[in-house]
Amino acid sequence: MVTKKDPKKIIGMVHTNASPGAPHYKGNINDIVNKAVGEAIFLENAGFDAILIENMHDRPYLKRKVGPEVVALMTRVAIAIKQEVNIPVGIQILAGANREALAVAKVAGLQFIRGEGMVFGHLADEGLMESDAGELLRYRKSIDAEEVAIFSDIQKKHSSHAISQDIEITTWIDAAEFFLSDGVIVTGASTGKSVDIEQLKAAYAHCKLPLWIGSGITIDNIEALWKFADGFIIGSWIKEDGVWSNEMSKERLALLGRKIKELKQQES
Repeated sequence: MVTKKDPKKIIGMVHTNASPGAPHYKGNINDIVNKAVGEAIFLENAGFDAILIENMHDRPYLKRKVGPEVVALMTRVAIAIKQEVNIPVGIQILAGANREALAVAKVAGLQFIRGEGMVFGHLADEGLMESDAGELLRYRKSIDAEEVAIFSDIQKKHSSHAISQDIEITTWIDAAEFFLSDGVIVTGASTGKSVDIEQLKAAYAHCKLPLWIGSGITIDNIEALWKFADGFIIGSWIKEDGVWSNEMSKERLALLGRKIKELKQQES
């Protein structure tokens, strides 16, 4: 979907409302689907280059495996969005349900997934999450889904990395490259938190793969971060008051869309 030579890309998040079985599920599948589609259309109209669907409201998250009801809902949402937009669409299924995300992407014709915990184990909110690159890449091969790119988080947010604190971020990148990731994602400590600028600079200078910033992008910092990433994943700032769980803000979306257009024009 993007290479180091391509113009920078902006991915907008669509946070689906809680799935059946999740504590915050409120019923009415049609409402969940229609809301997700509406947000995807807003993002495309604002000039975003791609969309990333995520079951963010399903907290507390299950570790690595989710029920068929979640997979079914995310597939329905993904297909509905693909029918209404003309930009690439990807998916992440929390927490670390990378195989399920790949399956949805294959069936729905999506272009990419965001994969958690592909290289080096870490202690996530949900418990110890071991790396799954070996199994995941073999699963992608087995279902003939090699057209689906896998962008992998490194030193992922919402996690403790004490057990790997002796590993530099450049070594994480080397491992992601060696384990056949299609791109890497760097984040701040949690959702909405900005990435460490010095770590970002080191990562971008070292990385041969496309590098994405996956948290904390705002209208105030995107220009400063622009030259240190190949792409940006934006979710929280485009919501009311900049809070990820709020409704999407058309005003913020328009403001950010204009800022992105300005930065892209300067780049060309």
